[in-house]
Amino acid sequence: MKVHNVEMVMSAVRPEQYPEDGYPEFALAGRSNVGKSSFINKMLGRRNIARTSSKPGKTQTLNFYKIEEQLFFVDVPGYGYAKVSKSEKEKWGGMIEQYLTGREPLVAAIQIVDIRHAPSADDINMYNFFVHYNIPAIVIATKADKIPKGKWEKHKKIVRETLNMLGDDPLYVFSSEKGLGVDAVWEEIESRMTLPE
Repeated sequence: MKVHNVEMVMSAVRPEQYPEDGYPEFALAGRSNVGKSSFINKMLGRRNIARTSSKPGKTQTLNFYKIEEQLFFVDVPGYGYAKVSKSEKEKWGGMIEQYLTGREPLVAAIQIVDIRHAPSADDINMYNFFVHYNIPAIVIATKADKIPKGKWEKHKKIVRETLNMLGDDPLYVFSSEKGLGVDAVWEEIESRMTLPE
């Protein structure tokens, strides 16, 4: 997909604030410092529509990015390292769970992991959550430019096995630095853009 028109239309914390356009939605999940904002910026061809931060835990709302009047990316708060209070984390957890389990236009989750390391316990829990609620997951192994190409397959295998991925959930190698994987991921997204009946 060639992205010409994109806007961050809202930051929501409750269902009544969600957009009502009815376009298919793709939720973006990942550890607080895994490069989710960089992924969004690279996929949308924008420098800083999603603000990257050296401080993990910056995203504290559900951020809806409307793309080409056809679909939404929904950036959810990162899990893992964010230095926030337990009660704040629980509040986010409830907000994310409510969105992921009750949102009709949601067609798939895009889970971002770091290809250099085996997925963390938080990554595994998030993936298991998607499986439990029958939410199709597209797993993105980012930061591929940081390891030699010859090791990608080995690292992909570690990701697949650690997450215990379902056979039909795809796994893509990605690099926000090099733009690697952008076309393949767009193809995957476009193939899923029909809303469930």
